[in-house]
Amino acid sequence: MGKYIKIIEVGPRDGLQNEPIETTASWKVELIDHLSTTGMKHIEVGSFVSPKRVPQMAGSAKVFKGIKRKHGTSYAALVPNLKGLHLALEAGASEVAVFISATEGFSRSNLNCTIAESLEKVTEIIAIADHAKCPVRGYISCITHCPFDGQVNPLHVSSLCERLLDTGCYEISLGDTIGKASANDISALLDAVCTKIPVENLAGHFHDTNNNALANVAASLAYGIRSFDASIAGLGGCPFAPGAPGNLDTGKLVGFLEREGFETGINEQLLAKAEAFANKTIRQESLQTPE
Repeated sequence: MGKYIKIIEVGPRDGLQNEPIETTASWKVELIDHLSTTGMKHIEVGSFVSPKRVPQMAGSAKVFKGIKRKHGTSYAALVPNLKGLHLALEAGASEVAVFISATEGFSRSNLNCTIAESLEKVTEIIAIADHAKCPVRGYISCITHCPFDGQVNPLHVSSLCERLLDTGCYEISLGDTIGKASANDISALLDAVCTKIPVENLAGHFHDTNNNALANVAASLAYGIRSFDASIAGLGGCPFAPGAPGNLDTGKLVGFLEREGFETGINEQLLAKAEAFANKTIRQESLQTPE
């Protein structure tokens, strides 16, 4: 396998959705414009979910309209249903992401439906997206552990990966939603998944809640996976999973990969500027105490 690693920046979407600080559309535009200068080729801009469920994602259409798009960079949106897909297409999303859970407990908590029902929604979304020539990326959450249902069977995850790939997702991001997976857990999972799914169609989405994310990246690299999600300044996680905060920091991931001899195409100095911009608002304001 080659030395190039694809990094998908999820901070503006997956990161901000779990931060307590409210941010404006113009601030998100500025953050994404910073990220676009770093050499990133894949940035999740926002999601078209109910603002009542995820208030931080309100105004995603304005963000899409306001960003300075860089040639060669894909600007993605997460969509939960056909309405969200149509809004994303109207806003000019380069691609969309769909999501399912590997467990019934998290599916009901996060999506308010069963796994089977969520797969039906994904099938509908992909059919319309395919007609619109819009690529679709798939997420599977709780790949090894669930805050509601406990440990997850790798063979079950493998079958869900097959379903998403057969339905039309070009890549499947495997999400350690609560950051509980160890490198051994990831290896056991990939032993099952990689017998069914080509590694070029897989990505890792590892939360660093228990400081295991880089070890899980290393385990995935050994299987040939060359695509990983990360969040600028380690922002956020999933608001519907207890213990989820702790996305893998993009700078931490890039530094690790570069030290291991891999190439990311990301300028670390410009990435540090984007991180400083995010921290200036998110971290400083979250540390302020009420008078």
